[in-house]
Amino acid sequence: MKTAPVSVIVPCFRCASTIARAVESIFAQTLLPSQVILVDDGSDDDTPAALRQLERKHPGQITLVPLQANSGAASARNAGWAIATQPFVAFLDADDSWHPEKLRIQYEYMKAHPDVAACGHGRMLLRDDATACAPAMDPAVTRISATGLLFSNAFSTPTVMVRRDIPFRFAEGQRYVEDAFLWQQIALAGLAVVRLESELACIHKPPFGSAGLSSRLWGMERAELGNFLAHYRARKIGLVLLLALMVFSLAKYARRLLLRSTGHIG
Repeated sequence: MKTAPVSVIVPCFRCASTIARAVESIFAQTLLPSQVILVDDGSDDDTPAALRQLERKHPGQITLVPLQANSGAASARNAGWAIATQPFVAFLDADDSWHPEKLRIQYEYMKAHPDVAACGHGRMLLRDDATACAPAMDPAVTRISATGLLFSNAFSTPTVMVRRDIPFRFAEGQRYVEDAFLWQQIALAGLAVVRLESELACIHKPPFGSAGLSSRLWGMERAELGNFLAHYRARKIGLVLLLALMVFSLAKYARRLLLRSTGHIG
């Protein structure tokens, strides 16, 4: 099969029950990536064995990167990024999956638009054995501004493809909203960020309020406020915008707490 010059990076931590679904969705692509990197982020369960099993199933097609201690998805992605050999890098989380046309559509778009540094797309929530809807094969494209990314994360990490040589990485050791911080850095530097209006990734749990890191709403909120302060200290945003962002973020946080308390999420 034809391959795309894309390195796929999957951070893996205590994901023995979901990693096979994620990896098989990579190898089910109509345009396969040239490199698949699975980073074991210090798992202390059956994850290392599950990763070795996948490596044996796909000989010569998977690179395993074992980390000695758990440092979080940001550091794990960076470890994979450091050994990525391809000009494009795509990210997938161990509990998510991709539509078979994801890499073909996204890579062909980025190849045709060399000015674009980061490209995301839509996602769909699938529960249990639900069937994914057919995505748009020729999706509309929305240019995402830096201000837009500050007020709302336009896409999640498993939907993003970037150019490997951009001068930014995930914030080492940051465990919450580290992805949004990276997209914001890219846009605030004046680089082009776009969203393809097609649902080419599947998540299998709600984006917040469920098990795992996303259940820790205050940690997420504190990290988001920290992101804004970091941009302000780097002189990428002004004081008025900083205050507006913090008020807006705290209002969203209060709404999420209310939704969780009433049982509407989680």
